[in-house]
Amino acid sequence: MPETASIATKYLKNLWDEAEAVRLSAQPLELLRYRSNLLGADLRITNFGGGNTSSKFTLPDPLTGKPVRVLAVKGSGGDLRSITASGFAVLYLDKLEQLIGRYRGEAHEDEMVGFYPLCAFGENRVAASIDTPLHAFLPFDHVDHLHPDWCIALAASANGETKLEEFNARYGRHIVWVPWQRPGFELGVMLRRAVEEHPGSDGILLGSHGLFTWGATPYESYVNSIKTIDQMGEFVEDHARASGRPLFGGPSMAATIDRDSTAVSVLPHLRGAVSSNRRVIAHYDRSDEALRFANSRWAADLCQMGTSCPDHFLRTRICPMFVPWDPEREDVARLEQRISDEIGRYRDAYAAYYGSCAQADSPALRDSNPSVVVIPALGVFGFGKDKREARITTEFFVNAVHVMAGATALEESQPQGSQSMQGKGAAAVSAIALPQARRPEQAKEFKSLHNYVALPRTEAFRIEYWALEEAKLQRMPAEREFSRKIAVVVGGGSGIGREVALLLAERGAHVVVADQNAQHAESTWADARRVASPEAGMSAALDLSSRDSIAAALRATILAFGGVDIVINTAAIYPTPDPSTTHAESVWARTLHINVTGNYVLAEEAAQVLRAQNLPAAMVLTSSANAIVPKSGSEAYDVSKAAVNHLIRELAIGLGPLVRVNGIAPATVIAGSSMFPRDRVIVALQKYRIAFSDEEPTEALRTKLAEFYARRTITRRPILPQDCANAICWLAGDASAKTTGHVIPVDGGLPDAFLR
Repeated sequence: MPETASIATKYLKNLWDEAEAVRLSAQPLELLRYRSNLLGADLRITNFGGGNTSSKFTLPDPLTGKPVRVLAVKGSGGDLRSITASGFAVLYLDKLEQLIGRYRGEAHEDEMVGFYPLCAFGENRVAASIDTPLHAFLPFDHVDHLHPDWCIALAASANGETKLEEFNARYGRHIVWVPWQRPGFELGVMLRRAVEEHPGSDGILLGSHGLFTWGATPYESYVNSIKTIDQMGEFVEDHARASGRPLFGGPSMAATIDRDSTAVSVLPHLRGAVSSNRRVIAHYDRSDEALRFANSRWAADLCQMGTSCPDHFLRTRICPMFVPWDPEREDVARLEQRISDEIGRYRDAYAAYYGSCAQADSPALRDSNPSVVVIPALGVFGFGKDKREARITTEFFVNAVHVMAGATALEESQPQGSQSMQGKGAAAVSAIALPQARRPEQAKEFKSLHNYVALPRTEAFRIEYWALEEAKLQRMPAEREFSRKIAVVVGGGSGIGREVALLLAERGAHVVVADQNAQHAESTWADARRVASPEAGMSAALDLSSRDSIAAALRATILAFGGVDIVINTAAIYPTPDPSTTHAESVWARTLHINVTGNYVLAEEAAQVLRAQNLPAAMVLTSSANAIVPKSGSEAYDVSKAAVNHLIRELAIGLGPLVRVNGIAPATVIAGSSMFPRDRVIVALQKYRIAFSDEEPTEALRTKLAEFYARRTITRRPILPQDCANAICWLAGDASAKTTGHVIPVDGGLPDAFLR
């Protein structure tokens, strides 16, 4: 083992708290949890959901009471940063050892996974990951398997094995090189053999994959991990400085543009292009490192190479899509055409990849669209089923960029004119034997560019379309009704709009709560995020009387999520003019401007986004029973709602067939409505001669008025915001896919509002 008494590090911080470790010392599973959380706390150590940790210790057998050795290892799908003790699979170690005798060879390694549940200790039913044998067969009590960018850079270098020898000599280490092998039972056997063949080794670097470190105690394993990662970081960074070469061949352009405005212009088109199979949510990374890569000379070729580590690949797919664009000579329209051209080529290439690798028993081709798109001058765009997955996908590609940067930094200078990996373009891809290849027949499949080695397409396919990976996907819960959709709810700060936002969030939508009152909008979103997730929405200030305000809210939505699928407006004003201070025509003009023109401008601004996406979308506006029932004293409001009824029909014709436009017409909704402050409720109670006391709370007065209005209806029940929200969500969803241009009454059966 390396010296652990002194663990001075240059980049990583030692987070170990000995007092906390002592407190947990009698609980080995909690101590494993503690170590895992520390390692997962720094994304330089491992990616989200990536890596595995394990401990071997003794527990009393729940059946016999006798002490037995068990293996506790991170369960399938767990994340080191957030894992709890209940997230570890616990298995009998002797039973796992016995599986070696049942192993029929690499061609049959998948069948071994079926034995893992039979090795479960006691009542533990956590699904054991595919990496279980990697930990079980290493003869150490505590093992960490991590995917640090610096370590993968070394593992994904064409000269990786040679550079590892240099690393070992420099730091007095004994890290063993093991060529690439897909995670599984065979790799577990290989790791045990590597340790047996290299006595005194203190770690393993797996080609194109990651790092294995260990220790006799949890503390020794932890410090071995962070010390090794830190030393490899120093090794890679020193090479980068010493090389004197510009990163990724240097910049290919020096254009300065308004990135956010350009992204807003192009993102709906891009999102629509990559959603041809199923709708996705976007995440946009315009960080300096994302831009440095996107703008570099080698970006296109490195994108074509694809990623190396399986953890990266499963998120970023075989490779990202690179879209060439020069903003100094080409406008956004040209960029959109480039996206259309490139997406077609990408899908064709993906279909060819699938066709060349698929076997008779392979799962069916899934989505042929990219999950990562790189555009010069803009940066990196990631896509996923939700915002969280899109963000993580983007982060994984940035991790892959770090790996490419490290591997190219480790490239040795070559004499002028030599046949090396320093050529330009695709011709630079090497055909030499690379240390990642385990067998001679694999040698031609591993290729490198400027010392960076990508995962071969055949190996990538064996992971992406692995029967075990397919089984994991099939076990995923069904997606919710509004999953993958982005809804903007105008008026979401109170009343009907608030209930709509909460209901959509509960049903899986990404919700933007927009309201003139920004604090009310934020309050609604705070409640919505509790039934959704912190990343699945936001609040926005939106004033229906201002086109700029409407456009700004839509721009923020596009930057956050990539586009819009559902537009809902429940906001309106009900004027209560004071004849002594307000001219009637001013009240009239303001009411129609907000209630009618506001809806029209909202639809017009949203339509630009919806057309660019070219995805089916829905719009739901809020009318009123007053649109049909004539009254005295509310002419401006009633006429505005009558106009909304016809606007819905006009928009349905104008925006169809891509966008369905419908509306609801509630009878008076008092509960939670910002239109019914206490003063207005009291005026109404007095008008209808309903007894009340000034001491009664506002909600009690609202209830009295709502019950009075309910007596006018057939059902005799007050109309609640939830009733309207249910109708709006039905119109916004696929259940109403054949309905457009209609206004649904939500009035409890109001005879005066029956259609004539």
